[in-house]
Amino acid sequence: MTIALFSGSIDKLTGAGVLLAGAAADDMDVEVYVLIQGARAFLKDVAGDPAKLEMAENPHLKEEFLASLEKLKVMPWIEFFETAKELANVKIYVCGLAGKIWGGEEVSDFIDLVDDIVGIGEVITSLEESDIHLFI
Repeated sequence: MTIALFSGSIDKLTGAGVLLAGAAADDMDVEVYVLIQGARAFLKDVAGDPAKLEMAENPHLKEEFLASLEKLKVMPWIEFFETAKELANVKIYVCGLAGKIWGGEEVSDFIDLVDDIVGIGEVITSLEESDIHLFI
C-alpha cells in the first residue's frame, strides 16, 4: 500500500492513522509519502500539539472533534502511526520540497517516525508498484 499524505489537518491525519494501523495489523507493507501540508504536521515542533493543526472539514468543529476523540479514548493520530510502525513494515518519507517549504531540510527536523526525505520520483515509483494507493 502507498499512502500519499497531502493533508496536515488533524481530522485527516487521524483518518490516515486509523487506515495505516489497520493495514499494519493486517501485516501489509506500507509506504507513506508526506507531501505539502502533511510535511508541516510531521515537524518536531508541530506534531504533538493539536493546537497547531487545523481541521480540513468543518474547522468550526475542531474542539468538538478533539473532545469526542478524548471521550472515546481514541489515541492521537501520531500514536496510530507509531503503532503501525511497530506492527509491520511501515516506512514514512517526507517529500524534499514539502519539507523545505516548512523549514524542514533534514530528517532530524522531523519526528522520529520519519525514515527519510525523498524526491517526487520515489513517490511515483511507489504508486506504480503498489496494489493499493490512497491520496489523503
